[in-house]
Amino acid sequence: MNTIPINTVIIVAVLIVVALAIVGWAVTQRRRSLKLQHRFGPEYNHAVNEFGDKTKAEAELTKREQRVARLNIIPITAADAARFSNAWSALQGRFVDNPKGVLAEADLLVRELMVKRGYPMGDFELRAADISVDHPGVVKNYRAAQAIAVRGERGEADTEELRKAVVHYHTLFDELLGVVPAKLASVPVVRGVPVRS
Repeated sequence: MNTIPINTVIIVAVLIVVALAIVGWAVTQRRRSLKLQHRFGPEYNHAVNEFGDKTKAEAELTKREQRVARLNIIPITAADAARFSNAWSALQGRFVDNPKGVLAEADLLVRELMVKRGYPMGDFELRAADISVDHPGVVKNYRAAQAIAVRGERGEADTEELRKAVVHYHTLFDELLGVVPAKLASVPVVRGVPVRS
């Protein structure tokens, strides 16, 4: 009669439990990564590149979600939307005469809209991080506009680059305002973000 010593049975059982725990942890981490990749889109890759490490990037993105969840981000009223839209149209009309000035105005108008929506006005990187939570698809536009604006202040950006910066600001502006392109008009929106099934 072949009998297995009880110590061997216990050791095998412990190893099986440990192996299952490791697999469960790995599956949970993978789901978390996929959720963050889906939520943040291209911003996920930006964070991984910025931090040089997937774990650190995911911790930062999770921290952003938690910080923005504590904010009171509100939709724009129809009256405010009309006022902001009119202000944007007016500044666009002045671009030919004063490209640098219009770029500065576009930045200020975007900031004013962010404040109206409930975003805090910290340094640029914090503003971009906050925007990335609910508007991950356009935060790259915000960064590009800001980079051109900085170069423009130093006299290193030509008129075409300044125009591109205003276009980048306009993309973010429209999203913050709640302007939805026609192809997304039937898509439900949650906290200002189109939700596609």
